Amino acid sequence: MTDTLITNVRLLDPSCGVDVVGGLLIRDGLLADYGANLGRPDGAEVIEGDGAVLCPGLVDMRAALGEPGFEYRETIASAAQAAAAGGITTLAALPDSAPAIDDPALVRLLRARGEETGSLTILPYGAVTRGCRGEELAEIGLLGEAGAVAFTDGQHAIASTRMMRRALSYAHGFGFRIIQHPEDPSLAAGGAATEGELATRLGLPGIPAAAEEILVARDISLVRLTGGSVHFAHVSTASALELIRRAKDEGLNVSCDTAPPYFDLNETAIGEFRTYAKLSPPLRTDSDRLAVAAALRDGTVDAVASDHQPRDADDKRFPFAQASAGGAGLATLLAVTLAQVHGSGLALGAAIALLTSRPAALLGSAAGRLTKGEPADLCLFDPERAWRVEANTLPGKARNTPFDGRALEGRVVGTWKAGRRVFG
Repeated sequence: MTDTLITNVRLLDPSCGVDVVGGLLIRDGLLADYGANLGRPDGAEVIEGDGAVLCPGLVDMRAALGEPGFEYRETIASAAQAAAAGGITTLAALPDSAPAIDDPALVRLLRARGEETGSLTILPYGAVTRGCRGEELAEIGLLGEAGAVAFTDGQHAIASTRMMRRALSYAHGFGFRIIQHPEDPSLAAGGAATEGELATRLGLPGIPAAAEEILVARDISLVRLTGGSVHFAHVSTASALELIRRAKDEGLNVSCDTAPPYFDLNETAIGEFRTYAKLSPPLRTDSDRLAVAAALRDGTVDAVASDHQPRDADDKRFPFAQASAGGAGLATLLAVTLAQVHGSGLALGAAIALLTSRPAALLGSAAGRLTKGEPADLCLFDPERAWRVEANTLPGKARNTPFDGRALEGRVVGTWKAGRRVFG
């Protein structure tokens, strides 16, 4: 394999304090060397970086792939295409598929299917309960042996307090984390938008923001009781973030992520019943949005995930209250996060950490770092390149983006997986 030298780039890896203009050498699919004054090996292919930022391949810790069971929405192959366009080289896949990932053979299959793409490492989540139905605990130990990196019921909250206690205790015995969708189902049932003036004016059934706060408070208490570890997904409210902040100060094993819609959009994005902006959890008030953005800056939020929930046109072609919730997020993950760098005071290094090393650490993965001798998983992006999101032109099969029409600065211009260029 020919050596590849990527030159004239800003090398950025906040996990080890690297921020230097220079080059990076790929040899036999591995990261051979990087730094300010790299020589050019004889016969090496040289790629001119034009001053763009070269960072580790992004690590997305929450995405639905559509496969198995919902291939009409997305397939692993189409998701891999969208991920590569977004600079994502490692992705944690949700288990609430059909069938659910509650069998060790399915965990191994997902990992193998990721390798087959040649561009994406899939880290499967195992189901907490059989079928993600919340009734019977899944075989957490066996799923972990097969390669599950953590456990969740995906978009289904673990509603039973007794079941959540058992799950935290059992997973703790194996050293695993429980990922919770923090929304009390009894309060959220039938809701379509955040409860308040806007939902009332539009005649939409509301979901109170307290539905998130209540489940976060309960699960923090259960972590205190069991010694287990919980991670709250797509946190979207100021009150829940404050609870998480206090739990961390207490030293509890609590972490959280959020997704770009919750720091870039507010509830007004649903406009005149715009179903692409119907998400779960729903878009919140602007005060909540600002609180999420602040939590990115102060470190309360541990990762930014795409929260990719593919839907096809028919899923969204219903009256707002009946349309499926969910938004596509792979191709826009980096650019929308960079909007916080351009306009809200988030440091570029902190933003990249939220997309690389910090989610990788939560998943127990060695990805998300520039490590010599390890596979060269890389993302090259121009932080100033302007573009506009157009749903119908997004890569992959799912086009249901809540950011349709959004003008952004920052675009991926190259992605490498194990030293092979897979985008750009």
